Amino acid sequence: MILQVTVSTKSSKSDKQYVWEGQADTSSYTIREETDAEKMVPRGTVITLHLKEDEKFEYADAIRIENLVKNYSQFISFPIYTWQEKSREKEVEEEADETEESGDDTPKEKKKKTITEKYWDWELVNETKPIWLRNAKEVAKEDYNTFYKSTFKEFIDPQAYTHFSTEGEIEFKSLLYIPGMAPFNSEDMLSGKTKNIRLYVKRVFISDEFDGELFPRYLGFVKGVVDSNDLPLNVSREILQESRIVRIMKKRLVRKTFDMVEEISNRENKEDYKQFWSSYGKNMKLGCIEDTANHKRLAPLLRFNSSKNEEEMISLDQYVESMKEDQKAIYYLAADTIKSAKSAPFLEELVKKDIDVLFLVEPIDEVAITNLQSYKDKKFVDISKEDLELGDVDEEKEKEIEKEYRLLCDWMKQNLGDKVAKVAVSKRISSSPCVLVSGKFGWSANMERIMKAQTLGDTTQMEFMKGRRILEINPSHPIIQDLNFACKDTPRSSRAQAMVNLLYETALLSSGFTPDNPAEFGARVYEMMGLALAGQNNAQAEGKVGGEEKKQTEEASPSTPEESFEVEEPSEVVEASEVIAEDDPWQS
Repeated sequence: MILQVTVSTKSSKSDKQYVWEGQADTSSYTIREETDAEKMVPRGTVITLHLKEDEKFEYADAIRIENLVKNYSQFISFPIYTWQEKSREKEVEEEADETEESGDDTPKEKKKKTITEKYWDWELVNETKPIWLRNAKEVAKEDYNTFYKSTFKEFIDPQAYTHFSTEGEIEFKSLLYIPGMAPFNSEDMLSGKTKNIRLYVKRVFISDEFDGELFPRYLGFVKGVVDSNDLPLNVSREILQESRIVRIMKKRLVRKTFDMVEEISNRENKEDYKQFWSSYGKNMKLGCIEDTANHKRLAPLLRFNSSKNEEEMISLDQYVESMKEDQKAIYYLAADTIKSAKSAPFLEELVKKDIDVLFLVEPIDEVAITNLQSYKDKKFVDISKEDLELGDVDEEKEKEIEKEYRLLCDWMKQNLGDKVAKVAVSKRISSSPCVLVSGKFGWSANMERIMKAQTLGDTTQMEFMKGRRILEINPSHPIIQDLNFACKDTPRSSRAQAMVNLLYETALLSSGFTPDNPAEFGARVYEMMGLALAGQNNAQAEGKVGGEEKKQTEEASPSTPEESFEVEEPSEVVEASEVIAEDDPWQS
């Protein structure tokens, strides 16, 4: 593109002029004193670019040069002109028509016509004054919006903006915006590699391509300009990554961004923050994972649905304010939808106790809450994991129940083998027969489902993080009570053992897990359906036979009352205990 660069410079305090020349195809250069009087300049510097012949019209085009100046030096403090061809309208006299008769000596008014004249002149291309250098009190809201739309090619007004300057340890001026809507491709926003922040050094544009140097990834949606006087003009990516000045700038830019978000959340018009949350809620949750230093500012900005607020999202402050006096934790449940979370068996006892539960229905929610750990001294507790404490418990009664069902728990664990770590009496269910809960340090059912869906997931880690699963039973449910009777009376009953496996796999589904062998689970369900239908058909058949026998008996019965009381004594009496001992109660 460029064959040669020539730089001629002369100081006003010296009579000598020096020339620097460098070739494009070599790394060498020469410096000499100018001896040609015609090439001498009064003072200053002249830079001459020698272009290739076939690229002269492209790179020497006035419009392209003007665009480059506007992009990189639009806000520089001294004027920049470009030599451009212009046109103007000009009136000229028409030439006299030779065919006209000249008999009349009276002077005639000469006719004039307008022509377009081409000429060359200097054009000022950086006449716009930087808006961030002006006093914020003197700039109207319309001016901020106009600058935002023209600079970042937007067509919707921003949701919020902040114009500030920092002095002291470092000095820089900045103008930041929160866009009115999220970009259509949210992956670019979360990648951190956006062109939303334009860095200027002494009003000279440096770059708009950053990878987290000025803003963390989760705040990649913020747009604006940053103008520093402390950075060098030849700043590079390495300098930005290692500069202490940039690190201080980043902290203050993030702080100002949080101020904007908090201002939106405190507005009387709640729809403004709903719009912000729908656009950038995932970014805030990502911040809980990546920016532990700002947890205290991020947590109040989060919004979730709950068991008492299915339609309107609430903040953590609202949740804490509505907590019961004896409630010591913030309870949550992760699921794929609000509907599935609402119908989960884990909620039964909490709803009965009128305890609100947060619903985490986005894949990032559970990881974000886990990283927060607590809010206002209230720990976050997953109600789908073991050792759930709800308070207000009669310990003596619990011990009696556990003692009564200890044999059943051991028997069910023996039948299930390694499928569960243990079987225990539940404190969290009231209407379901059983529920499957995760270990305290393992993945929940929702997290396990998410990790299975990962394309590049580590199967080794998955097996390790599944952790222990615990089957909790409801002692007040009829199925569990029948099983408790069966384990004591007929512990080797194949029908009872099949029922235990069916209960376990049903608990897998209702608790959000996936059966290890869906076909085997389906076969058990079909078998139970077949037994139910067969029992119904047998009952109907016995009813018909019984009806006929009753009719025949009525026809053969004596007509006199005395004869009707004559009953034949049974030849043998059978004890009821022998029937129970010999028969399988699950056969019926």
